[in-house]
Amino acid sequence: MFDAVDYLHAYAVKAICKARRMPFGRSKHLQRAVGRIYLLLTKEAALAPNVDHLDDFRAAREVEKSITSAPKTSVGMGPTKAPVT
Repeated sequence: MFDAVDYLHAYAVKAICKARRMPFGRSKHLQRAVGRIYLLLTKEAALAPNVDHLDDFRAAREVEKSITSAPKTSVGMGPTKAPVT
């Protein structure tokens, strides 16, 4: 049976691996930050098992969901102009 430490560590590994596959940029930086938060929550759960870290976990999940649902934009590509005729 899994406990909170194993559960949070699995999320941390998943988030960090996901960040490694992402291209450089803000979303990669945010995804790595989410992975670090999961690791900190893992350490906190290992020291003192309680339910206080669940709110932090839920907040980190919301940030991770917002990163993955962010629209993909090309860097350096401005709006295109129609040729003048």
